[in-house]
Amino acid sequence: MDKRLAKRHKRQVERAKEKVKVSEPDVRTPEQIEAAREASRPEVNRGNQPKVAASGRSFRNRLATSTGSGAKTDG
Repeated sequence: MDKRLAKRHKRQVERAKEKVKVSEPDVRTPEQIEAAREASRPEVNRGNQPKVAASGRSFRNRLATSTGSGAKTDG
């Protein structure tokens, strides 16, 4: 590394050290933590079940395979 890059790197490291954030400890009681977890859980009813994110990906894969296989069978 030449002098210019070394100085630049040194300045960047110093700036990064100044911007470091220290996380604060969780001072809630175990009861408060458990109550917060219960409140954040979604309600699961028969009509309101959470969707799986992978289902959208498999739909796209089915479309790609159906169009690709049709072109191969023509030839």
